Amino acid sequence: MAGRRRVWRAAAAGLCLLLAAPLAGCGGRMATDPATAEVQQVLDRRSAALLGHDETAYGKTGTRTGFVRLRALPLAAWAYRVTAVHGDGPGATADAELRYRIAGYDRAPVSVRRTLALSRTAEGKWYVTADKPARKAGEQLWDQGRVTAVKGAHSLVLGAGQSAGDLRAYARLADRAVPAVSREWGTDWTRRVVVLVPRTLEGMAGLLGSPAAGYRGIAAVTTGEVGGAGRAPADRVVVNPEAYAMLGSVGKQVVLTHETTHVATRAHTDAATPLWLSEGYADWIGYLGTGRTPTEAAPELARAVQDGKVPASLPADKDFGFSTDPARLAQSYESGWLACRMIADRWGEDRLGAFYRAVGAHRTRAGAVEEALKKVLGTTPKAFTAEWRQYVRAQLR
Repeated sequence: MAGRRRVWRAAAAGLCLLLAAPLAGCGGRMATDPATAEVQQVLDRRSAALLGHDETAYGKTGTRTGFVRLRALPLAAWAYRVTAVHGDGPGATADAELRYRIAGYDRAPVSVRRTLALSRTAEGKWYVTADKPARKAGEQLWDQGRVTAVKGAHSLVLGAGQSAGDLRAYARLADRAVPAVSREWGTDWTRRVVVLVPRTLEGMAGLLGSPAAGYRGIAAVTTGEVGGAGRAPADRVVVNPEAYAMLGSVGKQVVLTHETTHVATRAHTDAATPLWLSEGYADWIGYLGTGRTPTEAAPELARAVQDGKVPASLPADKDFGFSTDPARLAQSYESGWLACRMIADRWGEDRLGAFYRAVGAHRTRAGAVEEALKKVLGTTPKAFTAEWRQYVRAQLR
């Protein structure tokens, strides 16, 4: 189960926000240039045709590949904003910001950078020949092939290179995860989850805009784009189908419940929240009701304790890095889980949720945990750490 690290802190690859500046990038034309306006009009018609499910109208604006690949995606919004046009001959490229929203799931639109290849017709009109991720931007699922969509009671599972039957299995687990999370966290979240299932590990890495080696053995991660004005972000659970397939039925459920917890808690998770708390809380909910004993759920930490190596302190954020030694990474997750489990056992489950919210409300890391420990749990960092170390010994000896 180790390595299910969430990547919300920076804008997730493929979910990057662009500045709304009206000027074109280096070497590009100003947004008021006639060619830019013409390309914008083409993309406006293209977007309207996609939303209107009009393949003929879409085809008049260029290649139909996107329409075919996106046909199954339930879209509430889809719009481009051209930021630059490069080239003035029969062929050109355009830089654009694409903002889209999945109907019934996204409260805020996802914003991604795209590069469009353009050509002119004999009459001199622009049309699109290709629509790809911008340089250094992550892929979108439809860049990897035709999207298949399966709707569950509380979930939307989107796959590329996956059968509908396989995706339904993910939906069943996600549908169990959502109410399980709501029972503990509460209902102040969308209570819906979007799961992306690429064909391979390399597909997962492409969606995240990072090398595949960093996610080998990682079953899933959750990405999120920060929504403005208090809006909830557009979160995605991205699955590594290769690592996920190695898990048993309980492990698969724990992973999706863990990631769904990140979706639920996202609005209360920020720079003030240490990873031991965010990951530990997600694991705490993930393991509820599984019947797993502490030794079974925390085998790496149990081995360390039995060797007389009880951690001196809770893990730091750097201990959750993907490049961390696997055993150390596992111990970091297990340590966070036992810290949250201890709070639930010692102070109660409601206090655990209140503690999480209190830390996130602080907005800055300095003093966040200390103040929440004092106000919610009536303790100090030193006393909490000492009690946690004793709890770890007692649970894993």
